[in-house]
Amino acid sequence: MVARGTTVEWQAYRAVLLDLDGVITPTASVHEVAWAELFAPWGFTSEDYLTYVDGKPRYDGVRSFLTSRGVELPAGTADDPPGDGTVAAMGNRKDELFRELLERDGVAPYPGTMAVLDELDRHGIAQAVVSSSRNARPVLEAAGLGDRFEHVVDGVTIVEEGITGKPAPDMFLRAAELVGVAPPDAVVVEDATSGVAAGAAGGFGLVLGVDRGGNRDALLAAGAHLVVDDLAETLEPETAR
Repeated sequence: MVARGTTVEWQAYRAVLLDLDGVITPTASVHEVAWAELFAPWGFTSEDYLTYVDGKPRYDGVRSFLTSRGVELPAGTADDPPGDGTVAAMGNRKDELFRELLERDGVAPYPGTMAVLDELDRHGIAQAVVSSSRNARPVLEAAGLGDRFEHVVDGVTIVEEGITGKPAPDMFLRAAELVGVAPPDAVVVEDATSGVAAGAAGGFGLVLGVDRGGNRDALLAAGAHLVVDDLAETLEPETAR
């Protein structure tokens, strides 16, 4: 880890691999609202969001939460219409709810994250998005960042390439491969414990946690080397302005 306090020496690394929801855009809160509506009959809470679904592929999140409530459903298939009869149907319903919220309310990237991305550009440091969401590209488009990242490893990639989602390290390892760097030369930036665990398991040079809602201790326990409230904290003061 190359850092002083919360200031990260970004130029010491060759690539930065960033989660999307909660790191680049505040869509984690949109996801949480959609999950809360989906699971309202079971008294879904913010703690449930962090524990069972945050950062995981959608169907894994459905299965994890329902298991916590002692509910078992057939797996179903990705083609199941939105509903509540199978894990896939519930996941598809959650996706429908999320898209409706995104279209209604829109989304803007975090200014602190954009400041870091601009700093990475100045140093010629490669970047990629690593998100469990199948909506990663629509979210980037909605945020005006559709052309910002050459490489996006997301929920669609999981299906198309048959790789394992977070907390396994496979998604980040694939992103590192795409940008042409070894894990020790790359930074993983995550706000979910599952993503931090994935970065730690992959042997990345720096696993940076972003605490957007009182999750600092859990991020550290999952393997984060450093946790900040906003990525602007990682910049030298004159750069962050």
